[in-house]
Amino acid sequence: MKKNLSGQIEALLFVTGDDGLNFSQLQFLTGTSAEQIEQALMELKNLYDQQAHGIMLKELAGVYQLVTKPELAETIQKLVENPSVQSLSQASLEVLAIVAYKQPITRVELEDLRGVKSEKALATLAGKGLIKECGRAEGTGRAILYGTTVEFLNYFGLKNLEELPPLPEELADEADEETDLFMTKFQEAFKEEVNA
Repeated sequence: MKKNLSGQIEALLFVTGDDGLNFSQLQFLTGTSAEQIEQALMELKNLYDQQAHGIMLKELAGVYQLVTKPELAETIQKLVENPSVQSLSQASLEVLAIVAYKQPITRVELEDLRGVKSEKALATLAGKGLIKECGRAEGTGRAILYGTTVEFLNYFGLKNLEELPPLPEELADEADEETDLFMTKFQEAFKEEVNA
């Protein structure tokens, strides 16, 4: 048996989260036989069943997942219902603000605005129910469009998106001035090239 196959499967199932993996995917990703996968899955199941772990291995429609144990539902519910425990990072707040004002927006458009990757923040916000997939963009690849949820409105005490505070006018004016300055310098440089 491949060394620490149970650990490999555990890591793969942890990373895939709710999507889980089926038997053939586990075989492909670990490069092991069906018998070895069966044995490793049994070891994991026994480990979680015998010890005081908060998670367990579950098979649903041929897909294996790591899930929380049902007896811990009350504890998890407290976390879900207590927003103070779930404070948002600066990156998540930035992403949420951009999605709120620019929705529907793709991840690529969002990252162009921020200048950094935003996958983790999007996943965090989706996990907290503040944003959701709200369609697909037209064109190649049909990128996922993101928008806010009813939970977002409830969280911030808004009746609708029209109640979002307006963006400061000065920021928009500064952006226009920077663009004008760039265009002026570009045109001056272009004229110098032509006259030379």
